[in-house]
Amino acid sequence: MKNNRHKKILELIEKFDIDTQDELCKRLEEAGFSVTQATVSRDINNLHLYKKNLGNGRQKYAIDVDNDHELDEKYRRVLTDGFVSIDMAQNILVIKTVSGMAMVVAAAIDSLKFTEIVGTIAGDDTIMMAIRTVEDTKAVMSKIQSIIGD
Repeated sequence: MKNNRHKKILELIEKFDIDTQDELCKRLEEAGFSVTQATVSRDINNLHLYKKNLGNGRQKYAIDVDNDHELDEKYRRVLTDGFVSIDMAQNILVIKTVSGMAMVVAAAIDSLKFTEIVGTIAGDDTIMMAIRTVEDTKAVMSKIQSIIGD
């Protein structure tokens, strides 16, 4: 249940500009999770979320990508939970994800800091990654498949 809730929190903060724990509680309840403010507070701490400035005096929760070691395992779980399929076209990888999870899965892959990846673009359920060479593309594809246990 906690992993599903964490996955939903990451999905919600990517999709909406959530700036309070109360708003996050409401969004989780709308998604079918019965939570208290204390639970959400612990989840925010466990996921290492922080408030990112959006300008105009607004903020939103975001993933702290600088906390590499602790987040690697979280990101690996997000990658595994959000992954649907992977395909390659020359030096481009196309990854399909659960709807709404592409940006979170792309962030998870970026956090792994594969030197072969030149850049990543994410939509709603599709990620495109430019890789340096065809050989590197095969290597990255293999690494991702080993992470998800495919």
